[in-house]
Amino acid sequence: MSQNNANVPLLFAEFPAATPADWRKAAEESLAGAPFEKKLITRTPEGIDLQPIYTAEDTAKLPEQWPGLPPYVRGTDPLGQRAGGWYLCQEPDASEPAAFNRALLQDLSRGQNAVSLPLHPVTRLDLSPTGTAGYGLRVGSVADVDAILRGVDLAAVPVFIQAGLAGRTVTHLLVDWLAKLGRPAKDLHGAIVADPLGELILAGALPVDLNQAFDDLALHTLQARDRGLDLRTVGVNTSLWADAGASAVQELAFGLATGVEYLRALHTRGVSTDEAAPRFLFTQGLGSHLFMEIAKLRAARLVWARAVGAAGGNAAAQRLVTLGRTSRWNKTVLDPHVNLLRTTTEAFAGIVGGCAGLNVGTFDECIKAPDDFSRRLARNIQVILDEECQLGRVVDPAGGSWYVETLTQQIATKAWALFQDIERRGGMAAAIRAGYPQGLVEKTAADRIGAVEGRRDGIIGTNLHPNLREKLPPAVRATPAVTVPGAVTAKPIVLRRRAEPFEALRRRTEAARPKVFLATFGPRKQHGPRAEFSAGFFAAGGFETVSAKASDTPEAAAQAALASGAPVVVLCSTDETYPTLVPPCAQALKAAAKPPFVVLAGLPATPELQAQFKAAGVDEFIHIRANCAKVLAGILNQIGL
Repeated sequence: MSQNNANVPLLFAEFPAATPADWRKAAEESLAGAPFEKKLITRTPEGIDLQPIYTAEDTAKLPEQWPGLPPYVRGTDPLGQRAGGWYLCQEPDASEPAAFNRALLQDLSRGQNAVSLPLHPVTRLDLSPTGTAGYGLRVGSVADVDAILRGVDLAAVPVFIQAGLAGRTVTHLLVDWLAKLGRPAKDLHGAIVADPLGELILAGALPVDLNQAFDDLALHTLQARDRGLDLRTVGVNTSLWADAGASAVQELAFGLATGVEYLRALHTRGVSTDEAAPRFLFTQGLGSHLFMEIAKLRAARLVWARAVGAAGGNAAAQRLVTLGRTSRWNKTVLDPHVNLLRTTTEAFAGIVGGCAGLNVGTFDECIKAPDDFSRRLARNIQVILDEECQLGRVVDPAGGSWYVETLTQQIATKAWALFQDIERRGGMAAAIRAGYPQGLVEKTAADRIGAVEGRRDGIIGTNLHPNLREKLPPAVRATPAVTVPGAVTAKPIVLRRRAEPFEALRRRTEAARPKVFLATFGPRKQHGPRAEFSAGFFAAGGFETVSAKASDTPEAAAQAALASGAPVVVLCSTDETYPTLVPPCAQALKAAAKPPFVVLAGLPATPELQAQFKAAGVDEFIHIRANCAKVLAGILNQIGL
């Protein structure tokens, strides 16, 4: 936190200092009667009210903190990223070992400085590496490892592998491969992490019970220690919750609860907290809310240090190491190049928030396997942020920000409360088996998708300003589920993207673009605002809007609408003129041989007026509180598409 320097003259000392109360009074006057709380305070899915301005008073009671010192809010190293930068952990296409190897070698020669191996579910579950199709590498032998890593010097670059239940198996294979090459086991460094609970929420079942999975986790950790490997062995992948639609608080709390569950399991198997905690690697999702994501990463270090300290861990054990993975939740199939802007924001947040490594998804990962071009763009986002923006040269760039420091504490407080709730339910394993965290995330995701459907949450190129000339790529074929013997079962989470409702609408309307006629009345100032709103409302679903010269009478409007042949007609004017214009126009439209679906732009103020308009022939009302996606889906059903 900065302090005033008595030797530096105060700027603008001749002016009276403005207080927060003064600022609020001026802001309220500028709102012309609109409520301050509604216009200037933003409520987030985390239940946090974002204020329009923060002052020193907001952080006055926070303890002074320093980079490299507990509780590590400002980073686990005194020099931050200056100490060595961060790892570029990109994933080439994982469909075939030889192709993966070629892409990996190419990427390592062009700026990537780590190896990230995505494993197929059958490998992560330690099942037979044959059979089911799907994304990820099958690794079942030293020959498989050689095909994947041939030509890669593991002494020079770390590996990062989410190994599920197979951490010990995969580690053995890599050590055996190194031995075959005449290289020592200590060349293997980085992270080969087991994460049984992560696999359970993905697959919905595990082939072994949790006691056996935890036994193997402890053995994996002890063997890495005994071999002298600089290898992290315990994984907590919270990005799965983020990709299912969880809030930042939920992702943080579930990650903390999972980590504590693993610490407890390892302790009962003879691995002390001081031995276990430094072997942990957290993988966190990175969303597009820049400051929320920065604060989330900082809060994660705070709550982890608190939990490990409570378990008796020393200062070194309290350090949290995080990999960041750009979220798939907010990526789109429509206008996919906008994803480049989203991943840039997310990578920026990951670096400023103190991630030790980043995996930036390709802009087209929702559409197809990444190619050289899309991998290059994703990789260069990090390279530019490092070498041109020089983010790694600043120690904790968010430190001291009244906004970020306040938000960090708010997220940490809420996450700790949710973590305690899970502990009261018996811990994370018991909570998952009971479906508790899955249910919380399902509700949050539904609320967030509802905001997208109602266009309260705008997605550029999808539900706002869509390009109707854009051709959608073929639908991605779903990967067959892996059948898992159910020694332990739980409700799986559903990985999803918030844009999916509108993408589904666009697929329905792409082949036969339905037309919507905007029946406008009077001068432009009378119909313009609602005509523009209606055009945007229907464009989000792939409808094409057409119009003619504004009409002076209801009969003329109906005649123009019927002449257009459009199956949907929207009446656009003002609330004051609707009682006179709507009934005769709607009745004329419904009297046609082939009556259109009639929509009114706006919601009549009273139920009686709504009933009157419906009786006259209005089928639907569209307005700012309407669920755009569901209304458009219903209209498509009505017109037979």
